[in-house]
Amino acid sequence: VTLPSHNPSETTCFLFSSSPANRLQLSLSFSHSFSNDDRSEVDGSVVSMVSVTSSSSRLLPPKERLREKAFEYCQRLIEQCDRKAQKKTDTDLQKACMVEAVSILDCVCVEDPSLVFRAFPSIKALFGRLSLDLSFARVLLPIAQFYLNHGEMAAVDCESVWKLVFGRFPAELFNDPFLAHELLRFLRLNLESLQLRAPEFIRFLPNLLKFLAWDSSAVVDDFVDLLPSLVTEGTAVEMLHTLLDLPCLSATLVLQLRSMSLPISEPSNRGLLLLDAFRNPAFRGLFLFLLRVETGSGHTIDRLSTLHDLLAEAADWPRVVRCAQTVPVLLHVYFNTVVTVADEKLLAHLVLVMLERSSLLFAIPTYRKEIHRVLSCHLLRLCKLRPSLVVDQSHQLLEFVGTTANVYSQEEVYTHVVWVLGEYLSVSSDSRCSVTLITSCFETLEAVLFEITSSAPPPGTVCPAPKVITTLMSALAKLASRSHDLIPRVSLFFSKLRTVARSGSAVWCSDEDDLVAIATRVLHWARVDVTAGSIRRYLDAA
Repeated sequence: VTLPSHNPSETTCFLFSSSPANRLQLSLSFSHSFSNDDRSEVDGSVVSMVSVTSSSSRLLPPKERLREKAFEYCQRLIEQCDRKAQKKTDTDLQKACMVEAVSILDCVCVEDPSLVFRAFPSIKALFGRLSLDLSFARVLLPIAQFYLNHGEMAAVDCESVWKLVFGRFPAELFNDPFLAHELLRFLRLNLESLQLRAPEFIRFLPNLLKFLAWDSSAVVDDFVDLLPSLVTEGTAVEMLHTLLDLPCLSATLVLQLRSMSLPISEPSNRGLLLLDAFRNPAFRGLFLFLLRVETGSGHTIDRLSTLHDLLAEAADWPRVVRCAQTVPVLLHVYFNTVVTVADEKLLAHLVLVMLERSSLLFAIPTYRKEIHRVLSCHLLRLCKLRPSLVVDQSHQLLEFVGTTANVYSQEEVYTHVVWVLGEYLSVSSDSRCSVTLITSCFETLEAVLFEITSSAPPPGTVCPAPKVITTLMSALAKLASRSHDLIPRVSLFFSKLRTVARSGSAVWCSDEDDLVAIATRVLHWARVDVTAGSIRRYLDAA
């Protein structure tokens, strides 16, 4: 690269100044050298349209002259970087020069928009030359910044720029930590401008999350900042699915890289069985869905269990485990945002997704436990915010609590759903709530409580926690207080349960202290007058 300066070391310092403003001021020293003979240090083989304006620029005031000379200098530099470098060090220097030159041009054009039309031909040509080679990705980000700042003024179509930056970069360079940092920084610094001038960037959300899936600990803070701006009514449902599938995406990215570097395995090679599944056409659609670039590409909810079985051996991979640890944090950010942007119809849909996905999670034990805790917390919050959701989704909620297996496999979620039904299935919460609906819910919960307190837990499971039993009892009492016909039934049921608890031999409770706690709660009920008012007063006091 031929640099128009009398002192090469000064030129290098100029290229790597700390900020565009500093670079612009430092270039004033070069403008004096240009004023005597602007062409004296320019390589004779370089033909530049900038030299035409050199003599006229001498007549400008100092500030405008500084801009003009900085503009000319950067244009020359971009032209010289078009030469093919002979050594890697020269290539790196060329990239650094282009980054600095484009950044300074952007700064100059921000200060003097009249220069935009003169700058865009060279910027556009540079983009066209570099966009085919992803090794120049870090050079293309300043070019994207230039398009974002000035593309609207110049009436330039930026679609190809965004497809490259938000499409190919994360899809093919997700494992480049420097690019990940710079691209996410570009997003954070330009969120408002992108939402105004390039709102389509949100459709690349599944692609951007590949940075998080690959190196979650390094970029989780960036996504905590970015996520609230990415949650919209259009992306909310798919984003929830995508966040829950993030550990699966992490494992799939590892397989993608291994698939490109390792030969096809032998059938007997146990260590590569998962890689064989990744290459198998029968399962290719599942993996391609996880690797999708844009939103709105369908879903795999019907085959998620198959995907989880295929990826089972990846559950203890360090990268996958680290990724799983970040999901609860992001889910809290997601739910805190979605309640501010979603209408009641969308919230109702999200409740269904939460119930459905609580049983369809990647088989990392601690991951499932943490996700259940987060889903339970925010399900409670959604229903408290919009009690009408309980009536709207009563059929699905009753179907969930009526499945006894959920007591053992999803204890945390199940307990909270039962509490929600007992608390908000009432006329005071929603005038549409009928006696028929209350009776149906009572019968469902009564059947489940009878089943789990009259038999041992299924093989391979543990006895339900006392909290589940007492929450079911509390919900039954609340529902009975809203329908006088149910009071004799709840009284009779609790009397039978008291007899079993007092006997001290319950197959559904293996811990003596737990049984005592449950028996104490039931004995309290025996001392309460069986009326709607007394039940309500007892529940309030408890």
